[in-house]
Amino acid sequence: MHPCSYGKDSLVWNEYDDEDDDFISRSQVKREAEAAQVVGERLITLRQEQLEQLDLPEKLYDAVILAKRLDSNGAIRRQKQYIGKIMRTIELEPIQAQLDDWDGRNRADNARFHQLERWRERLLVDDNALGDLMKTYPELDMQHIRTLIRNARKEQAASKPPKSSRELFQYLRTLADI
Repeated sequence: MHPCSYGKDSLVWNEYDDEDDDFISRSQVKREAEAAQVVGERLITLRQEQLEQLDLPEKLYDAVILAKRLDSNGAIRRQKQYIGKIMRTIELEPIQAQLDDWDGRNRADNARFHQLERWRERLLVDDNALGDLMKTYPELDMQHIRTLIRNARKEQAASKPPKSSRELFQYLRTLADI
């Protein structure tokens, strides 16, 4: 209890608990609401299978499905706000964790894909790249990959469709998966 004076002669006791750490500012509430709405907007971009994996409450799931069907910008905006309102009442951590997991996997898959594309381009341009590839993937079939490289180079020179180049990429992909 802390005394606090008001006016000339009056002394009023102001009660507050020093252990009350549950105070949340209006700004914090707004930030949390905006974060919930952002997660809700992200849900709208997910595929049907992903939404089903999240095990969302029925009310939220229905609102997200409806938002996916809307065409009018105003209606979509209102539906996003409604989804955000629903999101404020549920626990966001499991949903956000799953979204982050999917994002991490997608980034890793994209990085792997780009690495394989770089290998293919190096193999088609540089003869020494095959030796480097052999060091990285010692189990590769040297005769098969040389045939694919030779055919892909011929196709490039003749401006033909890149059939062998695609086959080379597929072979590199199987090597990376081993």
